[in-house]
Amino acid sequence: MDGTKRSDIKPGFRVSIVLKKDQHSGRLTEGVVRDILTNSPTHSHGIKVRLQSGEIGRVKKIHQ
Repeated sequence: MDGTKRSDIKPGFRVSIVLKKDQHSGRLTEGVVRDILTNSPTHSHGIKVRLQSGEIGRVKKIHQ
């Protein structure tokens, strides 16, 4: 699962996200989803989430 479908992501899932500041480098940050911030069912660049650490970014990989 690549993180472009909102229905694939639930709070508590372990995911890798790309932070806004890391978009150019593509560096991933791993964490646990606290909130799903994207309202639409899909997003081509990944669903935006807030991790339990407070970091916000777009999901690139779902680990569960």
